[in-house]
Amino acid sequence: MNRLFPAPLLSVSLFALWLLLNLSLSPGNLLLGAALGVLAPLLMAPLRPQHAHVRRPLVVARLIGRVGIDVIMSNLLVARGVLRAGKQPPRSAFVHIPLCLRDAHGLAALSMITTVVPGTVWSELALDRSVLLLHVFDLDDEAAFIQHFKDTYERPLMEIFQ
Repeated sequence: MNRLFPAPLLSVSLFALWLLLNLSLSPGNLLLGAALGVLAPLLMAPLRPQHAHVRRPLVVARLIGRVGIDVIMSNLLVARGVLRAGKQPPRSAFVHIPLCLRDAHGLAALSMITTVVPGTVWSELALDRSVLLLHVFDLDDEAAFIQHFKDTYERPLMEIFQ
């Protein structure tokens, strides 16, 4: 059964999405949706990465909560920075952050977190995954920012994935 449906949840989701986008339960749409749900995961299976093994689910919950709080706080800080830009322009900077995290899933999660949090942009990752170049909208203290980033995001991701 795994050979026909390598990702059953994806198959069901694609089938449902096809029907939802077409707003029709005609036999043709049911057939096309089923074909899409079966064939797309089969054809894409070689592209799927290794399965992630989450080691500490409670750390995941805490990290999600922390990212949610940081998103709200960063939105307020970026809004304040934009509103006062005429009087005091933001101190944008590129920051090199040394990384201990090497797991591909952890790095992918870290990239999504930096994308979601306003005021930070993932710019580049060294080929050996040892240094992350991050653009920060308004930076007061580079060392404090690096320590906060590592403690808040990298350390929990290492607990989860490594």
